[in-house]
Amino acid sequence: MDKPQIITHIEKPLNFTVYDCKWIPRSAKLVTVGSLPRGTGVLNIYELDHQELKLVREICSPQSFKCGTFAASSLQSRHFATGDFKGKLQVWDIEAAKPTYESKAHTEIINAIDGVGGLGIGEGAPEILTGSRDGAVKVWDVRQKGDPVACMAPEEGTDRRDCWCVAFGDSYVAEERTVCAGYDNGDVKMFDLRTMALRWETNLKNGVCGVEFDRKDIRMNKLVASTLEGKFHVFDLRTQHPKEGFASVQEKAHKSTVWLVKHMPQNRDVFMTTGGSGSLCLWKYDYPAKRTKEVNNETHGVAGTLQYLQNSTISTQPVCGMDWSPDKAGLVACVSFDQTVRVLIVTKLNRL
Repeated sequence: MDKPQIITHIEKPLNFTVYDCKWIPRSAKLVTVGSLPRGTGVLNIYELDHQELKLVREICSPQSFKCGTFAASSLQSRHFATGDFKGKLQVWDIEAAKPTYESKAHTEIINAIDGVGGLGIGEGAPEILTGSRDGAVKVWDVRQKGDPVACMAPEEGTDRRDCWCVAFGDSYVAEERTVCAGYDNGDVKMFDLRTMALRWETNLKNGVCGVEFDRKDIRMNKLVASTLEGKFHVFDLRTQHPKEGFASVQEKAHKSTVWLVKHMPQNRDVFMTTGGSGSLCLWKYDYPAKRTKEVNNETHGVAGTLQYLQNSTISTQPVCGMDWSPDKAGLVACVSFDQTVRVLIVTKLNRL
């Protein structure tokens, strides 16, 4: 019984399909985004009130929302960036219930969104990252109207792969910033925004559903990529070999698609994966005794090991959105395709 336990604290059924959820920083509130049966978008704000979630505000939009993030906003404004089914990027003042920024970012659905430089996390300008079915990965600075500050897209006439997930990282000084994207054909690509070049790429043989750096605001340390067929990979990013790339460890989980991976804000070596069978798995990464080894006068990285801590099945449908509370260690919000938002408590994390 010394292992962490995953306890369902609150379950709230909804009357729409929900795709993503995020805690509002410095509050006991959370945001959900999704799609109403008539095909319009809905953004709901809920507040934790003892044993229930109370609806505080509902914002409607002509287009269904797919994803959202607070990560490019200041702690004072707490503006929420969303991507919708028609490729529009919006930044919402959720107190005033109106957008402060809009851009037709992509020609098709925005599958994934991330941010950096906000909430006091990451050096440099606040930026938003979007990935779409149109194959493009774009970086936006909301202080500049119009075009993106960076666009990573296939050349005209070439095969465009569906980008399923994106992540910011390596933002430890103002000049450095790295973007990672996962695609439906199993490609994982890492772009260096300082040199505007492809830094590394690999193929994981299955569609990549989720990617996340363990921290955005440190020198690249680890990257987790989750895929179809119940697999995920952890890459040690401290040592890049010219030919073999990064050392990695692979693990099977959930016996179904691993939809998401989310690192705990208070401990970068603990992360949760969510599964297509409605399950959650909690993991801890243990570093090797030495993170590098010399082979033929070349430095290779050494991958660590994964410790399986706990699992819990909370739904019959895929858990498509999940967020650790940045303020309360062990508090988790998640949403699934059974049209339910849940608040979970993960115990004993301070003993890891």
